[in-house]
Amino acid sequence: MSTANVTWGAPRIRNELAKLGIELSPTTVAKYMVRRRKPASPTWRSFLDNHVKDLVAVDFFVVPTATFRVLFVFLVLAHDRRRVLHFNVTTSPSAEWTARQIVQAFPEDTAPRFLVRDRDGIYGQFFRRQMESLGIAEVITSARSPWQNPYVERLIGSIRRECVDHMVVLDETHLRRILTRYFDYYHRARCHLSLDGDAPTPRRVQRAESGPVVALPHLGGLHYEYVRKAA
Repeated sequence: MSTANVTWGAPRIRNELAKLGIELSPTTVAKYMVRRRKPASPTWRSFLDNHVKDLVAVDFFVVPTATFRVLFVFLVLAHDRRRVLHFNVTTSPSAEWTARQIVQAFPEDTAPRFLVRDRDGIYGQFFRRQMESLGIAEVITSARSPWQNPYVERLIGSIRRECVDHMVVLDETHLRRILTRYFDYYHRARCHLSLDGDAPTPRRVQRAESGPVVALPHLGGLHYEYVRKAA
């Protein structure tokens, strides 16, 4: 696991092993990890212990393409299980476009009670009116204080380190395809420290008697999912 997943730290590998029924401490895992000249990026620390079920967060981040265009990615993240409820990509975001993403993220009566966002000018009157119509109360962070919206900031960091920083993006369609594949891996397979070593979609623990360990590649082998399958 350490050799195949160069960005994984000891806690991440420990959580993955636990899902295979192999109980080890992070210290033991770190002792036997492959040593590299350039250490992997440090794991993000958990900012909050309690999951707020009625809270979601939104934010933008940018991705450059092979032709030096800049693509804007909009994310909607649920705090309770770190689930990405919605994402979309555009070359020219606007308040109207952003408000439409919220409508698409929360159809019918699924709107949350609170939404955390920063003070970006794109969240203008049109966006605010849409929030009011959906009955969502906005929680606006202080200026230049990304730590007040930690979960979505950590997600963006993970997307960069684990996905887009290793890809050559061609256009909007290509980036949507890449992120769709990443979020499938992120929800079903990726273990999170803040979720007690589980994935957003809970994974059951597989015992040794379930069979040998099989590595399933994701994103062309950039990441692997480890499961036990009967021989």
